[in-house]
Amino acid sequence: MWREFDKFGKKLVQYGLTHSHFGNMSVRVGDKMFITRSGSMLDELDENQIVEVHLHKPTSFDIIASSELIVHREIYKNTSALAIIHAHSPFAVILSLLTDEKEIMPVDSESIYFLHEIPIITGKVGSAELAHNAADALKDHKAVIIKGHGTIAVGKILEEAYVNLCCVEHACKVKYFMDRS
Repeated sequence: MWREFDKFGKKLVQYGLTHSHFGNMSVRVGDKMFITRSGSMLDELDENQIVEVHLHKPTSFDIIASSELIVHREIYKNTSALAIIHAHSPFAVILSLLTDEKEIMPVDSESIYFLHEIPIITGKVGSAELAHNAADALKDHKAVIIKGHGTIAVGKILEEAYVNLCCVEHACKVKYFMDRS
């Protein structure tokens, strides 16, 4: 399984969707979750950078798991997601800081079709507030943008979460340039 994490971690960094140390990924399997370790370099993942934790109760590995573990747990408990990717996508961050709106409305046809609107949520890194806001918004959306922080995308597998994250960044990039033309 770690090879899937490595594959999409490399893609996230290679395509400028995040920097090596910024972001995290997880996959749910039953009552367990496999999540990247805190401080992992997403473009250099191996089996030692993925931690297995329980979905419903603390484990001894929680302390080395991503600082967003609480957010991933809450999303899995309250949505049908089986995979999550969080990245600090530049255009998503920029647009979230440039607006006072609670959502971004894509302007390109593909993003409108796939995403409809993209909620902008708030909450501090690794906080219960962020966990609640993300899980609530992801009940009805494929991705959200954390104001000034980045994107969280979900899917049934990491590839679907990756595609949804890419779609958000594409929508934000197009909208950024359209709003300035």
